[in-house]
Amino acid sequence: MINWLRIILFALVLALASLVLMPIQIVCLWLDLKPRRLLPRYWHRMACYLLGIKVRVHGMPERRRPLLLCANHASWKDILVLSSVADVVFVAKSEVKQWPVFGILARLQASIFVVREQKRSTGKQVSEIGQRLACGEIVVLFPEGTTSDGNRLLEIKTSLFGAAASAVPHSPTGMVHVQPVAISYTGIHGMPMGRFNRPIAAWPGDTGLVPHLLGILREGAIEVDVDFGEAVDYDHHTNRKEVSRVIEQRIRSMLSDRLRGRA
Repeated sequence: MINWLRIILFALVLALASLVLMPIQIVCLWLDLKPRRLLPRYWHRMACYLLGIKVRVHGMPERRRPLLLCANHASWKDILVLSSVADVVFVAKSEVKQWPVFGILARLQASIFVVREQKRSTGKQVSEIGQRLACGEIVVLFPEGTTSDGNRLLEIKTSLFGAAASAVPHSPTGMVHVQPVAISYTGIHGMPMGRFNRPIAAWPGDTGLVPHLLGILREGAIEVDVDFGEAVDYDHHTNRKEVSRVIEQRIRSMLSDRLRGRA
């Protein structure tokens, strides 16, 4: 009974806040006003609080711009977590547009939608990401291309790292900064999270969104650590594959250390 009351309260509070903030965000997006980057952070911070997600941040986003953040991807909660600590926009697959609720939220956050299956449009999509980077936005890329089980980093795909290269000519310094980020789900109810509880944190591909969301609400006490690693400078001399290997190694190391309690 208590769980259902908590779920209803979560839905009511978040719906009320959304009804207040959404019209403001729409106007800010239309007029390209500065609050369009700030409002999503406050909304996601509130969502994390209501869901019972405690976020601990280690390090900080690189201050220099343009900035591309590359993070591991275990769940839709990664969006809430990263958006609660920085003013970011995400690179998302085009299917997200059609998702109930989450599709609307993604568009309100000015996400960059890409069609991964269409090879011919890759250049145009990479160019759009580059333009957004050059305009000073912090763009988040999940280079694994899918969600993992949260215990490891999958092999990352290098193609979208071309976005950094496309932003280089528009950068005042002729350089783009690529920063690794590790998102580690480490605790539940004040205890270390082991493999048994990992499905609560991660979002396996065969689990529906609504059942997974209800499971999170029933638990209501998840701890997540966000580690910002050392950025890699990307200029017109940089090899894309070399950068991807360095970023992959740094994310893998931070994630492994955090999950094993070595960080």
